[in-house]
Amino acid sequence: MKRLAYLSMSMSLANTALAGEKVVFVHGIFEKGHSFIPMKKKMEAKGCECLIPALKPADARSGIETLAAQLKKEINAKWGEHENIHIVAHSMGGLVSRYYLQELGGHLRCNSFTTMGTPHHGTIAAHFYPGKGAWQMRPGSEFLQQLEKSEDRLIGISLHSFRTPFDLIILPSKSSHWKIAENHIVYAPAHPLVMHTPRVQRKIIETVQTYSGQSAK
Repeated sequence: MKRLAYLSMSMSLANTALAGEKVVFVHGIFEKGHSFIPMKKKMEAKGCECLIPALKPADARSGIETLAAQLKKEINAKWGEHENIHIVAHSMGGLVSRYYLQELGGHLRCNSFTTMGTPHHGTIAAHFYPGKGAWQMRPGSEFLQQLEKSEDRLIGISLHSFRTPFDLIILPSKSSHWKIAENHIVYAPAHPLVMHTPRVQRKIIETVQTYSGQSAK
């Protein structure tokens, strides 16, 4: 009985280890955030409060900065302007998040930021789709150069970038290598599957727990 009680208490503590931590999931191009639901459930089971904004237009044809402004509005609407957050982003969502963090003041409240398959240095695939957002994701774009110039604002935030060498959307896949972040290679067989890799999810949970409860910068 004592052993069962101990195990029950341990499980209860584990499930509340991240109680109150606020996690924002930012989807990529053409998405609405549904792919994050399994990870969201895992985080909520551990006590996190989660938000998955559905940013529009999903193809970013009006520009990535437009989606970043929406992201800021959604975060502020849910938690106010000062509560600390963690951001987990996939693909283009990483660039949306970077603009929010670097250009819209989000870095002042962010404890950790994880990107998965994000074209930090652009992707050749962006040449095959119209719209401002696609243009901004082309290698060497003015938008990407602007982000590179202001990325020192992220100093003090735990930064992680995951990529798979089998990515056929981020071309070349090394574009997801971000020099100021801790970089990880996972062998997911396709671009959208990086976020579903158990190793990636474990690392995100570990990061949120390690950098939980920090004061705003």
